[in-house]
Amino acid sequence: MLRRIETDGVSILSFTSIDMRFLILGATGPAGILLVRKTLEVYPQSTVVVYARSPQKLPEDITNHASVTVIQGQLDDSDTFSTALQGVDVVLSALGPGYPHPANTPIANGYKVLVKLMREQGIKRLIALGTPSIPDPNDKSTLTFRLMVKTVKTLAPTAYADIVAVGEVIRGEGADLEWTLARVPLLTNGDSEEVSVGYLGEPQVYARLARKGFAAFVVKEVEERKWVRASPALSTP
Repeated sequence: MLRRIETDGVSILSFTSIDMRFLILGATGPAGILLVRKTLEVYPQSTVVVYARSPQKLPEDITNHASVTVIQGQLDDSDTFSTALQGVDVVLSALGPGYPHPANTPIANGYKVLVKLMREQGIKRLIALGTPSIPDPNDKSTLTFRLMVKTVKTLAPTAYADIVAVGEVIRGEGADLEWTLARVPLLTNGDSEEVSVGYLGEPQVYARLARKGFAAFVVKEVEERKWVRASPALSTP
């Protein structure tokens, strides 16, 4: 839900935590489950819609939660996807390529559908998972991340192609949206929610990130909006 607030005489729009409606994608994976839980923790009065191909993979604490609505559907199912988006204020996504990964860039194609539907329904805010394979003009070349990207490109070329295409779709076709691409390095099961944020090559950006940190950053960014139309690199300090 949007509210207008005054800051130093300037009127801006901000989200309130009352009656907000989130759509979360990629919620059946390890990072996605944590993202749903963190959203429910920070926004307890809101509704979380989970759109998932295999909702049976969701844990019971999510499927049984009174604030969660689960809708089964595919990324290319425009009608069901559109239904899931009705009334949504913010879309959060933990979608990422797996291994083995199809060669037809299914995630990027899904984002094409999503961007079109968001525009049709007047939904502006999208915070999505990316990786260092998606380049950013603010990045500096580093051996660690060059090797990381090269390894992914060599060993998992279809996954690499899909995540790069995700960046192109969100920045291109979704250019008018208020998007944030949260680029994550190697994900771990660490307990820390602390996150260093910057760009590749900066001293505070490392090669690992706890999934809890990813979830914490995404949910915090909903309110803070520090990285709108930006592709920050995240890591555990």
